[in-house]
Amino acid sequence: MTISDHLQELYGLPAFDFPGAGAKSELPDAASVAWRVSVDSYEAEEAWEKEFARFTETVDTTRVQALIVGSWSDAYETGPDELIKALVAARDRLPGLRALFLGDITFMECEISWINQGLVTPLLDAFPALREFGVRGGQDLEFPAVRHERLRSLTIEAGGLDVAVVRGVGASDLPALEHLDLWLGTSWYGANAQVADLAPILSGSRLPKLRYLALRNSEIQDEIATALAGAPVVAGLETLDLSMGTLGDEGAEALLGGQPLTHLKKLDLHYNYLGEAMRERLVSTLGAAGVELDLSESGDADQESDGTEHRYTAVAE
Repeated sequence: MTISDHLQELYGLPAFDFPGAGAKSELPDAASVAWRVSVDSYEAEEAWEKEFARFTETVDTTRVQALIVGSWSDAYETGPDELIKALVAARDRLPGLRALFLGDITFMECEISWINQGLVTPLLDAFPALREFGVRGGQDLEFPAVRHERLRSLTIEAGGLDVAVVRGVGASDLPALEHLDLWLGTSWYGANAQVADLAPILSGSRLPKLRYLALRNSEIQDEIATALAGAPVVAGLETLDLSMGTLGDEGAEALLGGQPLTHLKKLDLHYNYLGEAMRERLVSTLGAAGVELDLSESGDADQESDGTEHRYTAVAE
């Protein structure tokens, strides 16, 4: 699986590409779309910062609600430090910004595990009214503990998340957060967090309003499922997402044998390594109780002659 399409919406608004230099097109109302500002990944004619400057000069930025940062030039070699500085410098010109996504980059522009990132929390500091924040790419990503009073949704997509990022999220004070989506990834691409590093999230005490929890795309999906079987955070959730990883019968067995999950509206396990008997058990116990189950897509495991099975996350490189 690769990320082949750009975001289609953000903050409930349809995505709209701000036209490049020299392009002429009618612009929509500033508040009606999620504006995507990007440049060519290879040999861009102008820097992202210059494109963004044109955006702020052309669009009534006081009415912009959602901003999508697409590719910057040579994202496989350079991080977004200068880009982040430009956004922070423009904070007074974006008083209505409520959603920001950094790195809406497809595999044709740069594979997810080759996207260079950096210290992204200055964006949260600069926009205290932000409701949604997302970032794609884990290479050199930094997310130290931060406090943000109004953030409701945090998404970090990666082929491999460093443990410092996971710990930073867990140590953050996000009292309004309702939606947390972490793609933990594989050790091939830098993932090195263990279940113990998720403890502040699993306890639920730091995230009192959390209703959607995704700990997915992980090579330790069974261990995560086992920990969630008794984790206090689950009681307050409406959606639990353990998709895109290496979940097998062991993890599903732990979920079924742990605390009740029938209060959930949805359990997302799509892309998994579950056996047919376990699928039937999940449907008969949780599906029959009204929980929406997504068991679609089976992972493609490699089997060695000695019976050793190798499983793979949905998104890696």
